[in-house]
Amino acid sequence: MTTGATTLRKGLNGFHLWGLAVGLVISGEYFGWSYGWASAGTLGFLITTIGVAVMYAAFIFSFTELTTAIPNAGGPFAYAHRAFGRDTAFFAGFGTLIEFVFAPPAIALAIGAYLAVQFPGLDPKLAAVGAYVVFVTLNILGVTIAASFELIVTILAIVELLVFMGVVTPGFSWAHFVAHGWAGADRPSVGMIGGIFSAIPFAIWFFLAIEGVAMAAEEARTPRVIPVAYIGGILTLLALAFGVMVFAGGVGDWRRLANINDPLPQAMKIVVGSSSGWLHMLVWLGLFGLVASFHGIIMGYSRQMFALGRARYLPGAFAVLHPRFGTPYAAILAGAAVGIVAIYGDSLLTIQGQSLTAAIVTLSVFGALTAYVISMASLFRLRMSEPALPRPYRAPLYPFAPGLAFGLALISLGAMIWLNLLVFAVFVAMMGGGYGLFRIFGKAESTLPAEANA
Repeated sequence: MTTGATTLRKGLNGFHLWGLAVGLVISGEYFGWSYGWASAGTLGFLITTIGVAVMYAAFIFSFTELTTAIPNAGGPFAYAHRAFGRDTAFFAGFGTLIEFVFAPPAIALAIGAYLAVQFPGLDPKLAAVGAYVVFVTLNILGVTIAASFELIVTILAIVELLVFMGVVTPGFSWAHFVAHGWAGADRPSVGMIGGIFSAIPFAIWFFLAIEGVAMAAEEARTPRVIPVAYIGGILTLLALAFGVMVFAGGVGDWRRLANINDPLPQAMKIVVGSSSGWLHMLVWLGLFGLVASFHGIIMGYSRQMFALGRARYLPGAFAVLHPRFGTPYAAILAGAAVGIVAIYGDSLLTIQGQSLTAAIVTLSVFGALTAYVISMASLFRLRMSEPALPRPYRAPLYPFAPGLAFGLALISLGAMIWLNLLVFAVFVAMMGGGYGLFRIFGKAESTLPAEANA
């Protein structure tokens, strides 16, 4: 492998990809979602989550058709490029990049918060930067090593969530879960319905980034393993998301958990006390869930930058692979630099009344929904324009399932714009600025590299 090579190595099997599908997302079961309780209450947020779960199930069952037909590290960018051309591809790719670059600093801050429970004198931001150093290095060392590590920590994270549910079961009560269950109802300016809609980004956080498997599809040994990984992944995540949310909300006054980055340890503390060995085990093993997503999303953003650089939507330097390990090390390091800046801005900035952590979760979701809408539109366009395109997997219930995903994504996007105008303005400024630079300096290829479409 030479320094100038632009072909990623094929070393991932179906089990690796399932671990990546779950691992990319599983930190969403550990933190971030509880901000939705502050917006909508437990019952309102339950309604929001059901709607978002339906959207993701329909989306993944449809998105998998694109991933297997066009196994490209660019994911949504590559599908839009083939369906609509280079300009639409830019918005799909840059939206995905925003999603994947801005999710890791939120997760890194949660890693710092979890470690601070165990080591009260530790600076959470310093711990977050340390996480970047460790997992950037691991990602540079090679995709098979990185994916094998991802699989191990993902399995441990799943076990830990099951342990959490088992340990807090004796303290669970539906009366606790439903008490004050409609948070928006006591705020006339928001209302119950407004609260449900305002909680959308935090319900999406339960599932955000599962589509990142598409960015590893080019490194799969065969596209045939992708559907098993995706479908198994979404079913696993659906079970964990509802289990964690219900059990955590039923152990006591859920309002104590609504605006913190470590809701699970605090929920367990209500049941077993602050000195219990179960609590310390949750803190330590709970880190595996955060690490799995943090590590996996670094893989995701680096492949997106790599694909955009290879197609000359970003500077070609992002498409350079390490001469020994064959990994896009320049892209890995660039995304880490953005994340570290965001970490140190967390205590200095609030946006529309939100902490920076909540705001960058919302920013990531804007990027994700943009990519989802364009991806479903690409699916419809390619069905019409390229009916003979080899499709190892075809979306079930076509056109109903992709149409449902497309419609729910549009509704979610509209609701988020309405309720997060300032964060949306930041998102639009980033997309607009990026597009302007692309039009001035970009040298986008009219077709993607042949090896990326094979």
